[in-house]
Amino acid sequence: MSSDTTREPSPTAPRTLAEALAAGTVVLDGGMSNQLVSAGHDLSDELWSARLLAEWPAAITEAHLAYFEAGANVAITSSYQATFEGFARRGISRERAAELLGLSVELAREAARQAEAKGVREPLWVAASVGPYGAMLADGSEYRGRYGLSVAELEAFHRPRLEVLAAAGPDVLALETVPDADEARALLRAVRGLGVPAWLSYSVAGDRTRAGQPLEEAFALAADADEVIAVGVNCCAPDDVDAAVETAARVTGKPVVVYPNSGETWDAEARAWTGRSTFSPEQVGGWERAGARLIGGCCRVGPTAITGIAEALGRVDRPGSLDSPNPLGPPNSLDSA
Repeated sequence: MSSDTTREPSPTAPRTLAEALAAGTVVLDGGMSNQLVSAGHDLSDELWSARLLAEWPAAITEAHLAYFEAGANVAITSSYQATFEGFARRGISRERAAELLGLSVELAREAARQAEAKGVREPLWVAASVGPYGAMLADGSEYRGRYGLSVAELEAFHRPRLEVLAAAGPDVLALETVPDADEARALLRAVRGLGVPAWLSYSVAGDRTRAGQPLEEAFALAADADEVIAVGVNCCAPDDVDAAVETAARVTGKPVVVYPNSGETWDAEARAWTGRSTFSPEQVGGWERAGARLIGGCCRVGPTAITGIAEALGRVDRPGSLDSPNPLGPPNSLDSA
């Protein structure tokens, strides 16, 4: 990895993520779990990467830093599977759990500070991950939805964690890998009044949520939600992205967020990935033209692929950008990730 590469900002670089999405396309990071595994950490525990918040927080900062150096503008925190209920099963008190949730935001901030010290000069943002109810169960139900809970019960589950994460000061709340429109309703209720913007991204299969609802109906829930600055899909197959981007942009009129998996399939019983990767950075140009403005990768998409996305987006002509530089500055040109 080159150590003398810098990414300089435009003099008019946006200060908020919403401003950046209005001005151009922003690069998200890739999968936290695969970066930690590649560094030698065992994530077979039910808490997944959230376990390292308590046991090895420096590893999380290092993972975030790898993605910032690879070209990402946004780090998604390690709080996806961090819940009061999940921590309680491990004997962790509610007070300590709240501290760990807040720590997830601070670790991403620290990675941004380290990236800036290493020469990254373009804007960097932190997205606090809020995984679905099924992530807490750790039984694969996050890919099915339909938990048997009411919208009010799901809202009651999510709101305390959202309050703690919002208080930690992230730039945005990432309501991600949502398998069910009912859970999306609960999350949209739960973020009201927190004072932090959010994006909403579904996990999908074809043109439907994992729970089987049409994407047009699922995306429409966020169309009038002032808190939501982007809507889209994540943790899905790359082949499912194209149609989803078009639908999300058409139905909501909002910037679209997309960060698919590598294309491999998660086996919840074996707790392992199967199949082959079908993800290619060359796909992102079409996503951007269809309305995607926040693009990255999810599970099994690592720093090298994020560098590829940053470079690919730097080569794509954006509407209104032919005579002006990318407001986020030039893409990263690191030799390797």
